[in-house]
Amino acid sequence: MAAALTAISSLLAAGALLAGPAAPERTAPERDALRVCADPNNLPQSNSKGEGYENKIAEALARDLNRRLEYTYFPQRIGFVRNTLRAREEPSGRFKCDLIMGVPYPYELTATTRPYMHSTYALVYRVGGALSRLDSPGDLLKLPATQRDSLRIGTFALTPAADWVLRHGFIAHAVLYPPQSGDPNVTALSTVEADFSAGRIDAAILWGPIAGYLVSRRGREDHLGLAPFGQDPTIRFDYEIAMGLRQGEGDWKNTLDRWIVEHQSEIDRILTSYHVPLLPP
Repeated sequence: MAAALTAISSLLAAGALLAGPAAPERTAPERDALRVCADPNNLPQSNSKGEGYENKIAEALARDLNRRLEYTYFPQRIGFVRNTLRAREEPSGRFKCDLIMGVPYPYELTATTRPYMHSTYALVYRVGGALSRLDSPGDLLKLPATQRDSLRIGTFALTPAADWVLRHGFIAHAVLYPPQSGDPNVTALSTVEADFSAGRIDAAILWGPIAGYLVSRRGREDHLGLAPFGQDPTIRFDYEIAMGLRQGEGDWKNTLDRWIVEHQSEIDRILTSYHVPLLPP
């Protein structure tokens, strides 16, 4: 995956490792089922219990298309696209699934629908002391040096977070995480949530949907606040998200695009209920 795409949540943290050789397109998606490719343990996006916002969007899409909803689950690690959207079942030869609910827009590994979400990275911080109130992540830079030097900031490698802490002299105070764990049961959310609860970090820079979900879950108990990143002339923090499908399925893409346009307000309500920081399209 291109360097910019490694910036977005645990979905994108695998970098180029999600790629696989393109498969020839021979069959169109079934008309009686919405067959979704998803991670079984990747909240707030998706899980096998249907608790993520991508699950809820898929449910709404299946309802309006009058199709039953089926999933092919595979951890969004090495070979995700190859083992889901591009993989065929035996002996039928049909594709295992027909849609990935969330991919960057644009995306070189799949065709994409029009974007349905525009979000940004955010700083999650423990409220109190020097961090009693932050209107923006830039407020960290206004702290006295003695206070800045005591901070521990959770930072995932190969993301805009790493670029930001390096540029502003926080790298010595960063608690560095790999861009993705080799254990599919360990996610960006679970990693940062555990470190906040254990008092190992004072702040963390996360993809916005993860940040908002974390604060909604643990904000009161762990006294967490959230400050989204604005536009930056040198570091890109905001990304658009679309649905991914196979190349060459124009009718399917048109169906999905029409649904997104007609149901954007419902999609926004779902995303807002998960506390996703949304930006204008």
